[in-house]
Amino acid sequence: MICIAVANQKGGVGKTTTAINLATALAAIGWRVLLVDLDPQGNASTGLGVAQNERRYSSYDLLLGSVGLAEAAVATRVPGLDIVPATVDLSGAEVEMVGLPDRTHRLQQAFDEGPSNRWDVCLLDCPPSLGLLTVNALVAARHLLVPLQCEFFALEGLSQLLQTVERIRQAFNDKLSILGVALTMFDRRNNLSQQVAEDVRACLGRAVFDTVVPRNVRLSEAPSHGLPALIYDLKCPGSEAYIRLAREIVGRLPSLARAEAA
Repeated sequence: MICIAVANQKGGVGKTTTAINLATALAAIGWRVLLVDLDPQGNASTGLGVAQNERRYSSYDLLLGSVGLAEAAVATRVPGLDIVPATVDLSGAEVEMVGLPDRTHRLQQAFDEGPSNRWDVCLLDCPPSLGLLTVNALVAARHLLVPLQCEFFALEGLSQLLQTVERIRQAFNDKLSILGVALTMFDRRNNLSQQVAEDVRACLGRAVFDTVVPRNVRLSEAPSHGLPALIYDLKCPGSEAYIRLAREIVGRLPSLARAEAA
């Protein structure tokens, strides 16, 4: 199972929307996908139609070792896509884990002990912070996907995130690599969006995906129906952008793509 952390410590940049729709797109091409909701707000769980009363176990239980990966994962409405949902209990997980000697490796241990070969790829939807939950995701992940809103303040947060990634590499996970930066909430009517996109590409070059996800009301509406945008409205510009982004990601995961083709 290839683990991809979807992270950015700045809130409102499209992390959860990106995680939900990429997971759906990858499941649509036949991959077995697991989405782990590590955000106490539980938006990824809600956006995939997993009601509160259906969340018997959550990522909180997984991190604290109360249950295994097989018990925590539940099926979604999307064929081939399972999720480890989140509940508000997760907001206290960082406090409870801080005294544990292996606090940065709790998620990695859960993957090592669980039936991770049940899935081809795992997406980790991180909270908007660089706290212990995000650190656990970066330690467990092989790749990092960074959704970046096309606004000025997003650039400041990006440098801070890259510094954190480098520290994680040196201290815990030398295999962590940046899969790419996905530009989100792009408004073609706004010159600032274009300028930010150009600045990010000038700074990071090929690390930035070609696909740009536009601002799209359908992407915002879909979670209220408990559906990914790709199911809610496949033909909207936002869905089409995430399909293209999924194709780019497949191209950057050659080992898994070759195995699927074989």
